[in-house]
Amino acid sequence: EDPKMAKIDESELGDNFNYILRLADSDIDGLSRIGMGLTSVKGVGARTALAICEIAGVDKEKLGGQLTDEEQQKIRDAIESYPTEVLLWMLNRQRDIETGDELHLFSMDVTMTQDDDIARLRATKAYRGLRHAARKRVRGQRTRSNGRSGLTLGVQRKK
Repeated sequence: EDPKMAKIDESELGDNFNYILRLADSDIDGLSRIGMGLTSVKGVGARTALAICEIAGVDKEKLGGQLTDEEQQKIRDAIESYPTEVLLWMLNRQRDIETGDELHLFSMDVTMTQDDDIARLRATKAYRGLRHAARKRVRGQRTRSNGRSGLTLGVQRKK
């Protein structure tokens, strides 16, 4: 058994139960409640997942696999309209550098945008870009004693 999967008695699930949902290019566990199951999508945390359920008008306590096709479509539409429905501080990409728009990125868009941002910092030779390129700590942490993985240095004992 997969330890990440929710534990539920399978006799009470029903005939047309989906064990895996496909939303926003991600697989969602059908055995978990949709309010928390949406957090398996990259770019969706607990607060965002509950907001999406509220926008879609879907009960957040309902199991993901028990959603009808209509409810799944409502959630897909809610994910599309999420940036226009919520407050500005709930978005994960405010004032995008290239477009200046207020965005909320989901799934692969998060990874691609992050990679683009790091590449831009490297190209402009910004300090943060140089730290990324050297695979060092970027946010001002100390490096003298921590983060020493990869090196095997030690004191040799006399024989």
